[in-house]
This record gives sequence, structure tokens and C-alpha cells, in this order.
Amino acid sequence: MSSTNTAVPHDAGRLERFFHIHQRGSTVGREIRGGIVTFFTMSYIIALNPFIIGGVEDATGHYLGGGSGPHGANLAAVAAGTALVAGVMSIVMGLVANFPLAIATGLGLNAFIAFSVASQMTWADAMGLVVIEGLIILVLVLTGFRKAVFRAVPPEIKVAISVGIGLFIALIGFVDAGFVGGGVGQPVQLGATGTLTGWPVFTFLIGLALVVVLWVRRVKGAILISIVATTVLAIIVESIGHLGTKSENNPGGWGQNVPKVPHKIAGTPDLSTFGHFNLLGSFQHAGVVTAILLLFTLVLADFFDLLGTMTAIGAEAGLLDESGMPPRGGRILVVDALAASAGGVGGVSSNTAFIESASGVGEGARTGLASIVTGLLFLLAMPLTALVDVIPSEAAVPALVLVGFLMMQQVKGIAWDDLEIAIPAFLTIVLMPFTYSITVGIGAGFVSYALIKLVKGKTREVHPLLWVVAALFVVYFAIHPITGWLT
Repeated sequence: MSSTNTAVPHDAGRLERFFHIHQRGSTVGREIRGGIVTFFTMSYIIALNPFIIGGVEDATGHYLGGGSGPHGANLAAVAAGTALVAGVMSIVMGLVANFPLAIATGLGLNAFIAFSVASQMTWADAMGLVVIEGLIILVLVLTGFRKAVFRAVPPEIKVAISVGIGLFIALIGFVDAGFVGGGVGQPVQLGATGTLTGWPVFTFLIGLALVVVLWVRRVKGAILISIVATTVLAIIVESIGHLGTKSENNPGGWGQNVPKVPHKIAGTPDLSTFGHFNLLGSFQHAGVVTAILLLFTLVLADFFDLLGTMTAIGAEAGLLDESGMPPRGGRILVVDALAASAGGVGGVSSNTAFIESASGVGEGARTGLASIVTGLLFLLAMPLTALVDVIPSEAAVPALVLVGFLMMQQVKGIAWDDLEIAIPAFLTIVLMPFTYSITVGIGAGFVSYALIKLVKGKTREVHPLLWVVAALFVVYFAIHPITGWLT
């Protein structure tokens, strides 16, 4: 489909002329309404991102922002930084690209940063890697090299990466809720003891049921509503049972944050994560090979995610041209690349375009004015981010399970009867949750794909860039015996 080409009235105001609202068959009212709907659809990220990256220790035992110890996590600061970067970059998208696409911390990308990157270096090093990632994507966009990168990875492997991350995210949700735990003589089991223990895990189950019901009923803002409602339930449960924090002596307690009525609703946002990055520290602390592979994985996951999202939103809005590109497509790619680096500078993980922007398009949004409205609402939400300390993980992580399901739906795009692609896709998908590492899954997929093509005599079907990456992953997997042999 192509965009509407209606002449701009002579008496149109500056807003109309800047955003071409009338040309695209929209109105200022629709744009504002669409921006509001998009915000409420994706604002859950303010509460969810802190639970993914804010409660994970880096290689030195510190949390994001520098705290350490049992109460060192600063979830409110992560929430404030998340809202700030999302607000600013959504506004930039609206002004520069004039496209109804909002930006925030990318799910999947944040899990990769937390569990695969920060575990091998400091949080500052990890965020420095995010900044570099965004700059690399920017160079790829400006030079046109993105097409070569896009062709290097088979489409089915891209799908498998997304599906694997979905399963990994779902597993994180189940583990953080206490629904899945490690057992004696077996890697995982139901709960911590083979049974479900304590009211918090049942609170999680109620939250999971609620978000599923709301989603299948197509309620706008289903994820945010479920987080708020389950948090209220958790506060009631805690006020009655006085369960406290989970520990060895208290297995039935709350996993993170004891829910309680907040002393105040609004306050000055804590921006202590902002500027907390070390640009080149990852190469020093994790090693050059590891840093390069982590960087490549970040670029891969972030870069392809945008192309799919941008095309889907453009198709929904009827803004694609004959070649399938939206208007100002180059500017959209540039802003998204800058958003990735902005997420690193803000200390909240890579930011990217959100497919939830489709909800605003469904309400009539067709221009960047909607993105500006969404961005302003993110900024206005910053004084409320301290409320994230009230939310227990059991109330937030049902959203991760739902997101895992949504990402899992893409599995139908893999040709399972073609062994040359099905086996690498399978290894990519299952090894992410089984090893608790996104990097391992992607590496196994690339190496197995190259190996199968080699033994089948189809080496010309493998892009030269993929051969290089597969070789690097072989070194990555064998780094310890190689290091031992060299020393």
C-alpha cells in the first residue's frame, strides 16, 4: 500500500504542514489519541525493564548503578532512566522521521545484556558495548552496508533467534516467580521443592491468568493493567500474611520487593544510571574475542528487529511505497541506531522501535505527532517511577511469559522439513533457555549451519561474513582449552 496523497489545505496550521497530517488522511485529534494509546500499550516497560536488568549482578557483584549486597538494587533509578530515554527518543523519532513509531528499551535485548554480557564484565562495560553497538548500526545505515548484513544471515535463523529469546524470557519469568526452581539431582523442577510454595507464587499465577484473559479479550494496555492489578493483590496478601523477603529460612517470601502501600506517589526521579558506561572496558575485562562476539550478537538482534517492526507498522498505517519501504525510511533507521546508543548512555540497555506502536496506528495515528505525544507521556511518568519499588517480581514477570508466547509465534516461519536449516534453528532455539545464554544459542546456530553446508558441499550458499562469525564462535566455545594450550 502507499501513503495517502491529499493536498494540504492553504489554511492549514504549522502543525498540519510540518507533519503532513492531512496528506496522510489523519487529524490532530487522531494523532493525539493514537499517541496516548501507544503509551498505555507499551508503558509496562517502565516497570518491567528494572526487573530484567536492575536485579542482576555483574561480574564484580554489583547492580546497575553501583549498589551491591542484598538490598543494593536500585529499581527506581532503572525505571526513571527507562522512561527518560524512551521519552526523548520517541520525540526524536516523531520530529526527525515523522513516523508513528515509539521507542523504548528492547525486550530480549535487555535480557541479553543482563544475562550474557554483564555476567562477563561490569555494568559500565556492558553499557559501553551498547553505545558501540548503536554507533556500528549507524555506520551500517549511513553506508548502505546494512543490506549486506541483512543478506548474510538466513531468514530462518533470524526467526529462530527471536523464538529462542522468547523462550528464554519466559523461563526468566517462571524462575523469578518461583514457579520453576533448581532441584536436587535435576536441573529444574516445579518450585523450589517440587511443589509450589508460598502465596507469592500463587499471586504470580493469578497475574498470569489475568494478563492472558485481558490479552485474548484484546483489552488495550493489557500488560500494564495486569501489573497494576496484581501489585494491588500482592499488597493485600502481604498486609494479611506479612510474608517478607524470600530466603533460605523463608522460602515462601517475595522474590524481589516486598509489596506495600507507598509512602508517596510522586517524587524527584533518580537518574543515577545516566552516564554510567565505559566505552572500551568490555575489551579489557572480557577479552577481545568475547567482546567482538557479544557486540556482533547485539548488532544482529537489534538491527533485524527494527526492519520487521518498521515494515509492519508502515503496512498497518498504509504508508509503504511500491518497494515496501515507509516514507523517510532512512531517517527511521538512523533514529533507531541513535536510540540504541542512547540506551547505553542512559544505562538502561539498548532502545529500539516497539511493535506496540501498532495500537496507536489502529486508533488512527499516521504521523510523528503521535510519537511525540507518546514521548511526552513517558517524560511525564518519570516522577512516578519510584512506585516500581512497590511492585514485587511476582506481579511483573507474568508479562515476560506472555511476551515469550508472542515471540514464539514466529516459529511457523521455519521450514522444519529442511534439515539444513531446521537443525541450526532448533539448536538456536533450545540452547538459549537450556544454557541460560542467548549468545550460546546464536553461536550454536551459526556454527551448525556452516558445518552442515560444508559437509553438503554447499559452501557457496554461506555468506562470507557468516563464515567469519562462525569461526569466531568456534574460538568462543573453545576459548578455555585454547587459552590453556597457548599458556
